Amino acid sequence: MRISAGRKKIRLGDLLVAAGAITEEELQEAIAFQKEKGLKLGQAMVEMGLVSQELLNLTISQQLGIDYIELRSCKLTDDVLRMIPEKEVMRYRAVPVEVDEYNPNVLKVAMSDPMDIIAIDDLAILTNMQIEPMLTSDEEITEAIGKYYGNQQAMEVAEQYRREREQEGLSQAEEDQVNEEIDNSPIVLLVKQILEGGVRQRASDIHIEPLETSVRVRYRIDGALKKVMTYDYSLMSAIVARIKIIGGMDISEKRKPQDGRISIFVDRKEFDIRVSCLPTVYGEKVVMRLTSKDGLTKPKSGLGLGPQEMKAFDGILSNPHGIILVTGPTGSGKSTTLYTSLSELNTEDVNIITVEDPVEANIDGINQVQVNVKADMTFAAALRSILRQDPDIIMIGEIRDGETAKIAVQAAITGHLVVSTLHTNSAASTVTRLIDMGIEPYVAGDALVGVIAQRLVRRLCKCKQGRYAEDNEKKLLGIPEDEEFGIYEPVGCPLCNETGFVGRIGVYEIMPVSRELQVVIASGATADKIEKQALSEGMLTLKLAASRLVKDGITSISEMKKIVYEAGDEY
Repeated sequence: MRISAGRKKIRLGDLLVAAGAITEEELQEAIAFQKEKGLKLGQAMVEMGLVSQELLNLTISQQLGIDYIELRSCKLTDDVLRMIPEKEVMRYRAVPVEVDEYNPNVLKVAMSDPMDIIAIDDLAILTNMQIEPMLTSDEEITEAIGKYYGNQQAMEVAEQYRREREQEGLSQAEEDQVNEEIDNSPIVLLVKQILEGGVRQRASDIHIEPLETSVRVRYRIDGALKKVMTYDYSLMSAIVARIKIIGGMDISEKRKPQDGRISIFVDRKEFDIRVSCLPTVYGEKVVMRLTSKDGLTKPKSGLGLGPQEMKAFDGILSNPHGIILVTGPTGSGKSTTLYTSLSELNTEDVNIITVEDPVEANIDGINQVQVNVKADMTFAAALRSILRQDPDIIMIGEIRDGETAKIAVQAAITGHLVVSTLHTNSAASTVTRLIDMGIEPYVAGDALVGVIAQRLVRRLCKCKQGRYAEDNEKKLLGIPEDEEFGIYEPVGCPLCNETGFVGRIGVYEIMPVSRELQVVIASGATADKIEKQALSEGMLTLKLAASRLVKDGITSISEMKKIVYEAGDEY
């Protein structure tokens, strides 16, 4: 289908009013909101809740007879991508998809605004082909640009910088000065491209590593590192210098580790980046951890809790005082669970104070304190001051030592609700870790109200493939050997970057501390005895929670095995 070039640009608002999706009054409200926020009209209506993205897409495609395309699940070839220059792709928000198999003179182009007649005509002249517009979301256009054009742009910028450096013969100090002053210098654009690429590819961490002859950039996506780019080694010092400047670090110090922070906006969303520089034999390695300002505060339903786990979670949070501990290794989603808990508890009638290192996300209505060791503002010192601030709920980023543990327990016993994290493998071993830190068993039993041990597993993409479980897998899942049972395996498609997985989901072991369990803990019992008592009261282990996700087709058996191995369970 091709929209006639002789017609004037069709207006989205008129289309939706004609289709009965919105009223004329709602359209005028949306136009006012659009002007105020500087958005496209479609985005404005979705943000205002007048229409859903799905209804918007359906209305446009039906009214204009245009196909809707899920761009992120398409595999685009270099030959087709080269048909429209990057500059025009960015300008018109239009990505070439494929040449029509029945008519080689027709180019199918995904557009977030397929009613833009001017763009369609310009692209037709540019490509010397008939343009068939296809509708897709603005978000998917942005993702495709980052995925298919970002690396090419970054390479061009890197090459431009290398040539400039050769021609000018600048010293390192002069170069740093130039990069500091010029916002559009190639290195500034290159670092911007690396950061934006990480955000758009859902990376949790970005690694920039100096090797012997090159610089390697890797993104950690869904817990696994993936190489995305290699640059010439001559770019390393300039990239690090630029990151240090925007991260508020000392640009001249290259022998000591440094930490910094960057705040950036990508696609109208704010991201907080924690930066760490570490001197290695080939130069300074930079690791940047990305967190979305709103990514840590999920609704409870978004955590991945089952009905039984949700009931236990709500029960623990309803305690007026005591200690709630969230445990698990680095990167297991503890911070997200803590922030979700705080958001649940955050009402006008309670005073919530947090002590964190660093503060990972700002929440309205909560008093957040940053640890500063240089100024003697340690977890323990901050906690002592906080107890004089009339708190109802205290969140401690992490219990790292006996002193912090003792103050936290004291606060819990004296009528405060304390939530914190600890690095242990299971819920039961958390109790023995507290006792190892110098807390008396009877005090630990009295103070603890619940422990949540957690891990993250990768979610299977929709390209997953079913098969029958083997005998050893049935044993792991707790299924009788004589019963046939279907499970899913990862396959790989363009949507998941050929990995077979998209996103992650939490696996939880929730142990509410009942009266009976308090008695067991107070007697100084081992982790095994504590776990045995908790299991008799209906606690689901990490292994059981992971097996539920495998049975429901949400994750694979290989992901479950990682959990079982980490938690120390037997296969």
